Amino acid sequence: MSERLPIVYVRGFAGGQNAIDDAVDDPFYGFNEGSTHIRVGAAGQPRFYQFEGPLLRLMKEHNYNLAVAGSQQQVLLDAAPGELAPDSIWVYRFYDADSGTFGADPLPYDIGQAATGLADFIALVRSKTQGEPLVYLVAHSMGGLICRTALQRELEDPVGTVSKLCTIGTPHGGIDPQLGGPVGGWIMNTFGPMGSAVFTPDHMQGYMLPAGHDPAGETDPRTGRWDPRRMIGPFKPARVLSIVGTNAGDYAVARGLSSALMGVQSDGLVAIRNAYVYGSARAYVHRSHSGRYGLVNSEEAYQNLSRFLLGGLRVDVGLHGLDFGNQADRIWQAEVRLALRGVPVLIHEQTADHYCPVDLNAEAKELATPLSPVPLVTIFLQPREQPVCRYALDLKVLSLKESGGILGFADHLEQIGDWEDTLVVDVVLDAEGAARTVTWQWNSTLPGRIADQAELTNRLDWGTENTSDSQWHVSIPVTDVGRALLGNDTRLELDVSHWG
Repeated sequence: MSERLPIVYVRGFAGGQNAIDDAVDDPFYGFNEGSTHIRVGAAGQPRFYQFEGPLLRLMKEHNYNLAVAGSQQQVLLDAAPGELAPDSIWVYRFYDADSGTFGADPLPYDIGQAATGLADFIALVRSKTQGEPLVYLVAHSMGGLICRTALQRELEDPVGTVSKLCTIGTPHGGIDPQLGGPVGGWIMNTFGPMGSAVFTPDHMQGYMLPAGHDPAGETDPRTGRWDPRRMIGPFKPARVLSIVGTNAGDYAVARGLSSALMGVQSDGLVAIRNAYVYGSARAYVHRSHSGRYGLVNSEEAYQNLSRFLLGGLRVDVGLHGLDFGNQADRIWQAEVRLALRGVPVLIHEQTADHYCPVDLNAEAKELATPLSPVPLVTIFLQPREQPVCRYALDLKVLSLKESGGILGFADHLEQIGDWEDTLVVDVVLDAEGAARTVTWQWNSTLPGRIADQAELTNRLDWGTENTSDSQWHVSIPVTDVGRALLGNDTRLELDVSHWG
């Protein structure tokens, strides 16, 4: 199990003085909010589902402490060095100086100063905590850019200061309206709704890159310009989880103009392609940027967040051995859904219907060798009270015929997979989060309902495929039907490692 380190929350963008004042007047900058809706029910009507929010869940399920006593800042200042327990939650209140509700003239907001202040705040938290531990950073939207600016240019030793970074709906690649080109760029730079011009790549380069840094090697192949999705410096993208929202529709209820401008391939504000760091783990969830069905306080985000921060194992799943033979004129895509027994939501959902399938053609071009697995999903496992954790990984491979850049639909069956099956996996973890036994079976070979299957027939043998004391590489063959379509050597490859 990962260490119980201090968690520092960093909120997102508040547009305009009224929004800043509202944020500052909230004791926890909105991170204390939960929800009472879930997207199920007859005729698609929302149903009551009481989710208390991530802060309360971390306190209830993992015994984290949220100290207030009038002011979290004062709690830190009053504490003796090393006095505070590491399992604590802190909210970085960088907007306070910009508020007009305390009688003083608000100061102009500056993202670079917010990043400098975050570095100082982290240093204060560490100095007052037992053992001066590293911290976990959790950020929504613009907060992720503040964290990255601190990691890339403000912290002298980011690796020795921050353990993990989880970003939720962060515009790592900036915010570029669907209009694009000079029109969209002019809108953002000229009007920059409520100061949102800070999300254009030209502005981002100014505050995210260290002085004198040459970004020549970090360009976007589409444009040839600097690509802010690439992290620089010693902090590794493998220590980052990017939670990506895929529901633009729910954001449109409250933010119609923004959602219409950004298009369907977004969470209503941030384009899907811009919401992750290259090389990071990703979780795609069908939630909007904020609001009633928003990302930050959703069950989906919490399930991914808690496992990323506190899980004991990391599993990177890839599809190996793809061979489409003489069908190269087709566009091949994969859909991936991940469910966990006892959790009422999908914790990962990357589908064509949500405009974010895995592009197998494009991914194959990026592989180090033709034999490398196409990455599908990263899963973090954590100890649970129940003796067996059951996961269901639903996979679908589908194709579209392309000729001269035009898609043909003459023989097409929309959203019907050429191959589809669900891998059911049971994992038994010990108290430290290490796997004791792992069994698996494809759903197409299971008799009856998945829930009625007490035991799975196939067992992963860690002993014969061990590559080191802390990392394993195992393979799971796809079914005969899957191999007939995808290639005789097609299989799932799992890289399993201790996660801390």
